[in-house]
Amino acid sequence: MEITKNSIIGDVLDQYPYVADIFFGIGMHCLGCPASRGETIEEACQVHGADVNALIDSLNKAIVK
Repeated sequence: MEITKNSIIGDVLDQYPYVADIFFGIGMHCLGCPASRGETIEEACQVHGADVNALIDSLNKAIVK
């Protein structure tokens, strides 16, 4: 599964739970919140002021390892 800006955070975490540290590292500490699990990565980045492209790159690099 390639992660995109339209990927749902909960789906990503269900398949690759170890990438939670990447989200935590950019200040997204609300991953357990039901609302956040249903957001797209792009929506979460908008709320948190994070660079969606940098996050997507980091996540896709992590899941290839």
